[in-house]
Amino acid sequence: MTKLSVNINKIATLRNARGGNVPDLLQVAKDIQKFGANGITIHPRPDERHITYQDARDLKNVVYTEYNIEGNPQHNFIDLVLECKPDQVTLVPDAIGAITSNAGWDTVKHQSYLKEVVQEFQRNNIRVSIFVDPIEAMIDGAKETGSDRIELYTEVFAHQYGLGNQTAIEPFVKAAIRANELGLGINAGHDLSLDNIKFFKDNIPNLLEVSIGHALVSESLYLGFENVVNMYLNKLK
Repeated sequence: MTKLSVNINKIATLRNARGGNVPDLLQVAKDIQKFGANGITIHPRPDERHITYQDARDLKNVVYTEYNIEGNPQHNFIDLVLECKPDQVTLVPDAIGAITSNAGWDTVKHQSYLKEVVQEFQRNNIRVSIFVDPIEAMIDGAKETGSDRIELYTEVFAHQYGLGNQTAIEPFVKAAIRANELGLGINAGHDLSLDNIKFFKDNIPNLLEVSIGHALVSESLYLGFENVVNMYLNKLK
């Protein structure tokens, strides 16, 4: 079964919009795990506009499933990850001020830098995943960095699938096959939802984990977290 890691950034966004501690981020993380999710993902950004660095520290004592921290490996982020020691770190090439992630790494151009970062995290027993577009050269580059996994950036698939274009899955299938050949684990995330997750999962060989935040939280406004988490788990079987 493909694991479900729930990104709780949007819970922090809602909390920060009003100040105070409503909704309680830590309690939501506890509840999501209780409802059956296999992990919790956060993506702290330099301006801390949703998840704060202190949230990352506090969640360390709350997450008993898999703890995944995403972000651009700048100095402050690297220090935070080494302090928190999550189960997995996902390296994402976010531009400062970007609303959300909008591209994978160029693992050829940035290979030397990524290799250093990957080694630093692995020395601290943290599994490393690199966020990439579904391009075989980028998969090959990720392998050369020594990364344990890749995370396929799925926005293009999700958008095209919503327009009825199921052939949008094809480059992701090719990328997954290449990753399997190279011995890289496969994660995926970005704009995956209840509408498209089963089709994606059924077509990607050896998909280990999906990270879903915006859609899952939005769907939960209508259906409730417990229902939605279990709907995803059923589709991922």
